[in-house]
Amino acid sequence: MGNQQLRKNLKWTLGTHLRYWRNKQKLGSCGKGIFFEPGVALMRFPENIFLGSNMVLKTGARLCACNEQATIRIGENTTVGYHTYLFASAGISIGDNCLIAPFVYLVDSDHSIDRNELINRQPNQTAPISIGNDVWIGTGAKILKGVTIGEGAVIAAGALVKDDVAPYTIVGGIPAKKISERK
Repeated sequence: MGNQQLRKNLKWTLGTHLRYWRNKQKLGSCGKGIFFEPGVALMRFPENIFLGSNMVLKTGARLCACNEQATIRIGENTTVGYHTYLFASAGISIGDNCLIAPFVYLVDSDHSIDRNELINRQPNQTAPISIGNDVWIGTGAKILKGVTIGEGAVIAAGALVKDDVAPYTIVGGIPAKKISERK
């Protein structure tokens, strides 16, 4: 299990069970054994959020399906770190057994920047984000629209990922570049 070490230290209380039950009512699907810490927000269209079993969502995590068509799908045994934000205007898909550290930001849209129009009147440009199984995303990393991260990849802390990442590749920097490969 990808988050086995973390899960053995979780304290299941009445509050934990109540948060699970309350959130399960809102979501499109909610697997078994999901640990919702206090202060997790399921925003705008929570019925478009689909969570696999045995996940951990840490305090301050924000999952936002921003419109009626947007979806967020997260696989089994994945941990979403403290104050991590997932904002989907098209779709964000995260595989099984992933570790997402604190303060990570995934957003699948940005604004057009035509100089002949006010910024706040310009349309969003969207493209889904896809993250494979067994991926580790380090603290403070940012994943931008249209990015696919392959199975087993590692994203270094603070990286800005604007291009696809091949399976089992380690990337870091601004913008993120290949550092190495998992052995």
